[in-house]
Amino acid sequence: MLKVDAGGGDQLAVAVLAQYRMATTEQLHLLIAPEVRIEQTRRRLVKLRSEGLIDRITLPQAGRTRAWFVTQYGAQIAAEWPELRHWQPSRTVADRTAARLKVGHALTVTETGLAFVQDARRRGDICQPLDWIPEVHHPLGSSEAVIPDALLYYRSTDEGVMLRAFVEVDRATMGPERLAAKLGAYARLHQYVPTPPPGTRHRPAGQEPAREDWRRRYPLFPRLLFVLDGTGPAGVETRIQALGAAARDLALAGFLHKVPVLAAPMTDLLQHGPAAPVWRPVQDPDQRVSWMHSRHP
Repeated sequence: MLKVDAGGGDQLAVAVLAQYRMATTEQLHLLIAPEVRIEQTRRRLVKLRSEGLIDRITLPQAGRTRAWFVTQYGAQIAAEWPELRHWQPSRTVADRTAARLKVGHALTVTETGLAFVQDARRRGDICQPLDWIPEVHHPLGSSEAVIPDALLYYRSTDEGVMLRAFVEVDRATMGPERLAAKLGAYARLHQYVPTPPPGTRHRPAGQEPAREDWRRRYPLFPRLLFVLDGTGPAGVETRIQALGAAARDLALAGFLHKVPVLAAPMTDLLQHGPAAPVWRPVQDPDQRVSWMHSRHP
């Protein structure tokens, strides 16, 4: 991760905006420089904009809040940094209209990442701003893919272990059944083994069999977290019930036995912090656990 003084760094500001896709002034300030006055962050953003590295849109329905994103030039510069060696620029980079249309979801994803970063700081754990990576592409073959809203890297100092999580941020813009269908997609990713290209020779005798594709990236399959926003308590309950119903599918039993799948309201994350017991296992939604709970009951 990027080693920069917490109080500054044009590079860190551009890197975070590139990776997060979009952030408000306050969100970016809390991510990169929470111990200094926000005016310093505002001046930094104005300077970076004057240099053509970032741009902004103004949200008239939110007290004229400014949402920042990298320009095409900023993306080209950021893509050369080792901290973002695997980063892929958004197709809508530098497109102000596209930024305006996706701003609601993008800022909610950023707010979720900020909650984890702030919680780690309070707990003495390790989760740097660039440990939250939106839209990581995971192929499933046949031009299909699983693209979580974010991939989270988090080191718990109490346990001394690295935790990873796929995070899906739901703003109630799709029906509960469509949300629950994502369980099946992640189960497919869990068992997906790439097919050798046509014409590839048969595997030599004694060579290890092909393994699931996710093992190239992770020692353990990341846990799956659903963050529910955009609806009241009744709507949250409906969506958790839909996830629970999907979890009863016998075809998902093996996946759910190995991978914790949890859901929590965004309001609880912001009020109590992600490490608090606000998460509900989809197989037993009456429980309340921390997202860092044991992988196996």
